[in-house]
Amino acid sequence: MARSSRLRRFWALILVILLCTVAGTGVGLFVGFLENAPSLDEVNFNPEFTTYIYDINGKTIGHLYRQNRVFVPIEQIPTHVQNAFVAIEDHNFYQHNGIDFVAVGRSILVNIREKRFAQGFSSITQQLARNAFLHNKKQVSRKLQEILWAIQIERKYSKPEILEAYLNIILFGDAAWGIEAASQSYFGKSVEDLTLAEGALLAAIVNRPNSLNPRINMEGAVSRRNLVLSQMHRFGYITAQQAEEAIKEPVILVEKEDKSPLKTEYFINYVRDQLISIYGVDLVYAGGLRVYTTLDLEMQTIAEEVILNSLPEGKEDENGLMQPQGALVAIDPRTGYIKAMVGGRGTDKLNRAVQSPRQPGSAMKPFVYIAALEMGYTPATVYDDRPMQFTLPTGEIYEPRNYNNEYFGPITLRKAIEESVNSVAVQVLDEIGPTAAYEVAKRMGITTLVDKQGELTDKTLAFALGGLTYGTTTMEMASAYGILANQGVWVEPISIVKVVGPNGTDEFTPKRKPVLSEQVSYLMTDMLRGVISRGTGRRGNIGRPAAGKTGTTVNNRDAWFIGYTPELSVAVWLGEDIPKKMTYNGVNYGSWKTTEIWGEFMSLVTKNTPVTDFRKPPGVVEKTIDIKTGLLAHSGIPSTETSVEKFIAGTEPTSYSPRYTWPAQPETPEEPTVEPSEEEAPKKRSPWEEFFNELFRRGN
Repeated sequence: MARSSRLRRFWALILVILLCTVAGTGVGLFVGFLENAPSLDEVNFNPEFTTYIYDINGKTIGHLYRQNRVFVPIEQIPTHVQNAFVAIEDHNFYQHNGIDFVAVGRSILVNIREKRFAQGFSSITQQLARNAFLHNKKQVSRKLQEILWAIQIERKYSKPEILEAYLNIILFGDAAWGIEAASQSYFGKSVEDLTLAEGALLAAIVNRPNSLNPRINMEGAVSRRNLVLSQMHRFGYITAQQAEEAIKEPVILVEKEDKSPLKTEYFINYVRDQLISIYGVDLVYAGGLRVYTTLDLEMQTIAEEVILNSLPEGKEDENGLMQPQGALVAIDPRTGYIKAMVGGRGTDKLNRAVQSPRQPGSAMKPFVYIAALEMGYTPATVYDDRPMQFTLPTGEIYEPRNYNNEYFGPITLRKAIEESVNSVAVQVLDEIGPTAAYEVAKRMGITTLVDKQGELTDKTLAFALGGLTYGTTTMEMASAYGILANQGVWVEPISIVKVVGPNGTDEFTPKRKPVLSEQVSYLMTDMLRGVISRGTGRRGNIGRPAAGKTGTTVNNRDAWFIGYTPELSVAVWLGEDIPKKMTYNGVNYGSWKTTEIWGEFMSLVTKNTPVTDFRKPPGVVEKTIDIKTGLLAHSGIPSTETSVEKFIAGTEPTSYSPRYTWPAQPETPEEPTVEPSEEEAPKKRSPWEEFFNELFRRGN
């Protein structure tokens, strides 16, 4: 008996020792965890928020994010939505201090019975700790850390602040983080407008956001939604009738965004790259920026439709891309605002509007003529359009040819650019020197030109016909031509107007500088108007004042049209990514097609806008000239061979044309014959007049 009593005492002592050891170990572990507990200063919520991008009218056109999340304050979350989450996830939320010990005990019993982690016991505060600071692996160590973080969160924040952080951080599936992004993703509305049933559905999803996504598992999502509504009734948040009506409400999800090509994709990526260069990747993709851009979504939609509907069906290249591709850029020359941008068919990431320099062909001729106008040449300056040879510095012979080998003989510079005459453009460039035209193009914003790079240079006669080392981009051509529309003032093309971020608001103003005189800009514009009204760009006639120039390279490997009104400068390019002749279904595609695209786009975007004309600056005069000599016309020249020409004051001709004879003065016996005044009478023949007399004698 005594021995049995001693044995019991022994085992009791062993049990006490074991219990003390276990307790001591537990206390030690807990103390260790307490020592590693986060300080209150560490308990700060810094979730990632989506950056939103808007067009010029405030319409959302894109998002940038790693986690699609939009912050919304607790005051904007309806009470019935808040209650739905509390009822299903943590009905004692407002009573406990971060840990619901009743739920913990219940969960432990279930898990012991099931011999696995069958049931969790996380409060809303614990879930917040896990999502904001920890990971989601089911481990004892993580659960202990979760408890410590929850305690600290409750010490630092109020219940509304905790619930606000929770609803803004958690994942809802469908690539939506936070209640606002989820509301937009599933229902296409702000959280403020959610119905009771809709709020309950979102509360149902967070339990298993992937498997309960209603787009994937509608039955499971609705079943748990109804459980949420039942719990809300059980805990007194809603009446039985409200629960019953909400259960009967059908789930109507908003359609997912159309993933068809384009839809501002090229422009968004262009803006994104600029934002990253200014703010860095983390702030752009996680800082919740509000980016207000220059894009006009309506104009952009028209641009995309016109490009896609106009591109011919060629064939797929080795990368699986349909060829040819196209690009369009529309800029307001007064503000520099990029109003529309298309960089291709929308099936790849290469933005051909800004990332793919191409040979511009005759679209470079205006730079040659601008340089000539600055040197005192005029639209009436006459050249003999004929086959010509030029000896290059290398000793090679350069023989520019006109389209179809057609030549006009003596023609004015105005006629030469209207008909895109190659011979005359090269003659002019040969006279003024390639450097002059090169400098004009550079001054007007063409950055891809090569001054001297080994044996390469763009200061050659080929410049006149667009023979460049690297070519140029659609964006830069639209901007450069826009200078002519803006009275010679270059305005930097910009895509961002304002960025609202965590550190305040940044506003963006384009750089501006005059690069041409008003008079030169006006004369060049006036010459380019003729391209559209009666020259190679007639397909682009939109029935209002407009100017522009076609451009086609050898074998139709690149096709261009760049044109403008006073309010909009638009460049259109067409070509294959690996340049080759554009012949599809027996049709040769060239600048006639880009001109059509330009004309269709401009007709649509300007149809409801007032008609305006290019402003004529002071210092421009008009004279009637003989179009065969460029000299003043007298009354003996047929009207079909004269035109009213514009000149910068001081450059107008002062001599009369030697062609034809002045009409005889009528004999009046009563009065002596009056000699023509000095202004009317032909003057002594100048060397120019002798030249033209000899020229026309030979021609006859």
